[in-house]
Amino acid sequence: MVELNPQEMGAVVNRLRRAQGQIGGVLRMIEEGRDCKDVITQLAAVNRALDRAGFAIVATGLKQCLSESGGQESVDLKTMEKLFLSLA
Repeated sequence: MVELNPQEMGAVVNRLRRAQGQIGGVLRMIEEGRDCKDVITQLAAVNRALDRAGFAIVATGLKQCLSESGGQESVDLKTMEKLFLSLA
C-alpha cells in the first residue's frame, strides 16, 4: 500500500481540523436545542469537508502509485480504486 507523504497532506490536515471544529459546533447546536434545519445544514457541511479530504487522500495515493509504477497497472492501483469508490 502507498504511504502518504505528510508534507503533501497539509491541506488535508487543515480541512480535517476544520471539520473537527464543525462537528463540535453541531454537537453544541444539538445540546442547545437549535433548529433542525440549522443542525442539518452544518452536518451537511461537515460531510462535504470529510468527503473532500478523503478524495484528496485517495488522489494523492493514486498519483504516487502512478509515478512509482511508471504508469503500469499494479495491485496498489486496484486497491486505491476500491478506496476511491468507497467514498461514493
